[in-house]
Amino acid sequence: MHTDVADLRDFYASGLGQVARRLIVHRLRRLWPDVGGMTVVGLGFAGPYLGVFRDECARMIAFMPAGQGVMHWPAEGPVASCLVDEAELPMGDGTIDRLLLTHSLEFAEDPRGVLHEAWRVVAPGGRLVVVVPNRRGLWARFEHTPFGHGRPYSRSQLSRLLRGAAFLPAAWEEALWVPPFRGRFLIRSAAAWERAGTLIPAMPPGVLLVEALKQVHAPIPAQPVRARRRLVPALSGDPVPARRLAHRDGL
Repeated sequence: MHTDVADLRDFYASGLGQVARRLIVHRLRRLWPDVGGMTVVGLGFAGPYLGVFRDECARMIAFMPAGQGVMHWPAEGPVASCLVDEAELPMGDGTIDRLLLTHSLEFAEDPRGVLHEAWRVVAPGGRLVVVVPNRRGLWARFEHTPFGHGRPYSRSQLSRLLRGAAFLPAAWEEALWVPPFRGRFLIRSAAAWERAGTLIPAMPPGVLLVEALKQVHAPIPAQPVRARRRLVPALSGDPVPARRLAHRDGL
């Protein structure tokens, strides 16, 4: 089950959430140093991380799964977020240069189906980055952050999942060695924790990032074709939680 969009928004508005965003963005930038002229798309709750690329890429969209709900993003300027079926994205084949999955794969009912759809929409030579909670990390054990919900992964589990969808893991990054506590001292010392974590193997990080390449020579199993693709733009400034969407659709 997805974490509700309102809870995700509130987490990233908190001090701990802002620290998590900053530390993960630093690692993401190492994987994607230049996205000039590209189409960059996020799936899940990617807005906090996509913002750093807004002034560089040619096109940017934040897809938010129906099970999570949708909110207006970005806060200023034209709306670039919409509600989607995560297994049937409203994009043509091979149209995305960079695809970011965050708060996505760990909540998906069918993670293989999500990655198969990612393979379809990523362009030949395109890159996918997946951000997931680390199964060994401390953040996966505390439910007051979104990283403490859903299915955490180890490196080997994530690698097998990606290879099964014809993605080749190419580069790994790690983040969030700082404990997921709300105390001001820990939040202020986050940078020191990150430096220590890179030097001490016994300290597992809270989050894994992997960049994967689309393998165009390796076909993947065909997926069942559904009748339609669902796309609901986020038109208001208030988040639309998944439970309200279900009530509106009579579910």
